[in-house]
Amino acid sequence: MSATAAAAGSLPDRIALEHAAILDSLPAGVSSVQARAASLEAFARLGIPGPREDAWKYANLRPLAQARFSPATTRYSPEEVRRLLPSPVESFARHVFVDGSARADLSSGDAPESYILHSSPRQPGIPARAPRTSPEQRFAWLNQAFATDVANIGVPSDIEMPARIELVFVATAAASEGASYPRVEVHVGEDSELCLIERHLSAPDAGNLVNSSVHLHLERGARCRHYRVQQLGAGAVWLDTLDAGVGEEAEYQLQQLTLGAESSRSTLAIELSAERAQLDFDAVALASDGQVQDAYAVVEHAAAHTVTRERFRGIAGARSRASFNGKIVVARGARGADSQQSLRGLIGGAQAEVDVRPQLEIYTDDVRCTHGATVGKLDEAMLFYLISRGLDPASAQHLLKRAFIADVIARIQVEPLRNELEAALQGRLE
Repeated sequence: MSATAAAAGSLPDRIALEHAAILDSLPAGVSSVQARAASLEAFARLGIPGPREDAWKYANLRPLAQARFSPATTRYSPEEVRRLLPSPVESFARHVFVDGSARADLSSGDAPESYILHSSPRQPGIPARAPRTSPEQRFAWLNQAFATDVANIGVPSDIEMPARIELVFVATAAASEGASYPRVEVHVGEDSELCLIERHLSAPDAGNLVNSSVHLHLERGARCRHYRVQQLGAGAVWLDTLDAGVGEEAEYQLQQLTLGAESSRSTLAIELSAERAQLDFDAVALASDGQVQDAYAVVEHAAAHTVTRERFRGIAGARSRASFNGKIVVARGARGADSQQSLRGLIGGAQAEVDVRPQLEIYTDDVRCTHGATVGKLDEAMLFYLISRGLDPASAQHLLKRAFIADVIARIQVEPLRNELEAALQGRLE
C-alpha cells in the first residue's frame, strides 16, 4: 500500500504509517524490529474493534480517531512529575515510568537486580511472551509494536521474604501528541512471593492515550498479590490488557480499581494451567460525568481442582456507564473445578447504566460453578431510614455507596494503600 493510499485509508492504515516512520528508532532491548513488525501486522489483521463485536459493544473507542499512536515525548520537568506522584508505600521499592519510559531520577528504594530490570537483556530462564491471538487482546499487539520500555520483574525461586515492588506509570502528553505504552512482564519462581502495586496516573485534563500490557507467570507454589489502580485524568483513554498463567498450587490475588479516564477498557485473560491453581479476583469501577468503564475478563480452568473467586462492584453516576463481562471456562480435564462469581452494579444517577454479564462454559462433569449478578438503584427504604435519623440526603447516599463497595476495599491488605484509596473513593463518591 502506498503512503498516499494509507493516509487516506482507515485508522489501522494511519497507525501503520506512524509505525513505519519510527520503527528503526525504537529500542531493540524491549522488542526486536522483526517482532514489532509482526505485532503490527497481527493488529492490522484484526483492526479496530467495533460495537458489533460482542466483547466490545460497551467500550468507547471513538476518541482513538483523533489520537496519535507514536510514543509520546515527555514535556514535564522532574519537579512537575513529582507533584503528580502519590506518597511512596513503606517497604516497597518504587519504580517510576513517565510516558512509558523508566525514570531512575524519580524512583526510590532498593531492590535486588533479579527483581526488576528496565530495557535490559532478558533475565535467564524468563521466556519472552507474545500476546495471545484472540481478538479481545488485540491492543496488546499494538503495545508490543510501539513500547519504549519494559518493567521486567523476575522473582527467584524459594526466596525467604516477599518481594515488594510499586510501579507508577505517569502519562503527561496529550493524545494528539502521542501515546504511552506501559509494559510489564512478571515471572515469580517456585514457592516465592511477590506483592506488586501497579498505578496509572496522568496530568490533569491532558487527554492522554495509554495502552498498557501486563504479562504474568506464576510457577508451582508461587504467590502473587497484585493491586492495580487506574486514576488517569479527565479526557484520557486507557486500553489495558492483562494475561496471566497460574501454575500448580500457585495463588494469584488480583485487585483492580478503575476510577479515572473518560474511556477505560480492561481486557483480562487468566489461565489456571495446573492442578490446584487459585485465583482471587476483585474489581471495582466508579463512573461519573460521562465516563465509560468497561472490563472483559476470561478465566480458564485448564486443570483439575482449580479455584476461582471473582467479585465485581460497579457504580455509575449521571450519564456514565460501568460494565463487566466475566467469562469462566472449564476445560474437559478440569474435574473438581470450583468457581464463584458475584457481579453487582449500582445505578447512582440519571441516565446512568451498569451492565454485568456472567458467562459459564463447562466442558466436564464433577464441577461446582455458581454465579450471581444484580443491578439496581439505592435502597429507598434504607435511604429513608438514614435521612429519618438526621443525615442529609447527600450524606445518606454517600454512606450507602461506600457500603456497596466496602467488602472489596476491605480486602486490600497493604494498609497505607488501602487508606489512600479509601480517601480517593470518598472524594469520588461525594
